[in-house]
Amino acid sequence: MMPPAAIVTAASSASLVILGMALIVTVWRVVAGPTLPDRILALDMLTGIAIGFIAVIAVKTGFSLYIDIAISLGLVGFLATVAFARFVLSRGNSKSPASAAPEKAGAKSRHAKGKKR
Repeated sequence: MMPPAAIVTAASSASLVILGMALIVTVWRVVAGPTLPDRILALDMLTGIAIGFIAVIAVKTGFSLYIDIAISLGLVGFLATVAFARFVLSRGNSKSPASAAPEKAGAKSRHAKGKKR
């Protein structure tokens, strides 16, 4: 039978690896997200992953001040997500500049064709 300290060490190491993989995938979504709401959701997910990292480190080291840091990060992350959501609502559209550019170019070419006739 394994001692409890070994179980906690193995579980915290496994969770750090899983959180690291989630971090990589989420950063990819922030960079390559097709729309602004996708990117905002990924940033919110990054906050959750960071809270997970801090909580695992708190368990691993036994330093309970990290839990307070994780709670405050959760509050700040929530406020940032609400601010981003209000920004998206005030903009009126949820498309990123890269995906909106072809539509504008197509609208200009259709409009130019109409004038030539």
